[in-house]
Amino acid sequence: MDGLLTILFLGLVWLAANRLAGEGETVTGQPRVVDGDTLALGRDRIRLIGIDAPEGAQTCERDGETWACGQEARRHLARLIGTTAVLCEGRADDRYGRRLAVCAAGGEDLNARMVADGFAVAFGDYAAEEAEARANRAGLWAGTFDRPQDWRARHGGMAELPHIDGDWIKALLRRIETVWISR
Repeated sequence: MDGLLTILFLGLVWLAANRLAGEGETVTGQPRVVDGDTLALGRDRIRLIGIDAPEGAQTCERDGETWACGQEARRHLARLIGTTAVLCEGRADDRYGRRLAVCAAGGEDLNARMVADGFAVAFGDYAAEEAEARANRAGLWAGTFDRPQDWRARHGGMAELPHIDGDWIKALLRRIETVWISR
C-alpha cells in the first residue's frame, strides 16, 4: 500500500510540475487563427484555456438547417482579433505541447468572449459566460450541437480533459502532502 501511495504521489508531483512549468509567460503578436480555440503565434501553438470550441469540420443545427459551426467559431475569433495584436498569458502546456493561455485583444478577454458569444463552451472555466450565452440563445445555443469533446470522441479526434487551474493542482498537492506527513 505504501509503495502504491508513493507512486501516486510522485505521479501527481510530476503532473503538477509539467502543467505549471510555463505559468505566467506572456506572448504577444498578430496570430493566425487555427480554429475557435487555438492560435498560432510564431512557432507557438496557443490553446485558449478554459474553453472548447467546435472543431473545424464540426456542424451544428439551427432552425432545422445544418451550419458549419466549427468554421463559424474560427471566423468569429478572427473577427474579435481583427488586426489587433494579442497578448496571451501562458498558464501551462497541455499534453500536445500547446501553451494553455488566456488571450486578450484590445484589452478584451478572448476566452470569455468566445464563450459569452456562444461560439465555445466552458471547459474548466467560464461557466457564467456559458450560462449567459445559453440564456441569450447565442451562437451554438440557438440550436442543437454536440459538445466539442463529444464530437471529437465520435470522430477520432484528440481526447482532452477540461483545463484545470494550476492553483487547484497546488491545493491538491498540499492536501496530499499533509495527509502523507500526518501518517
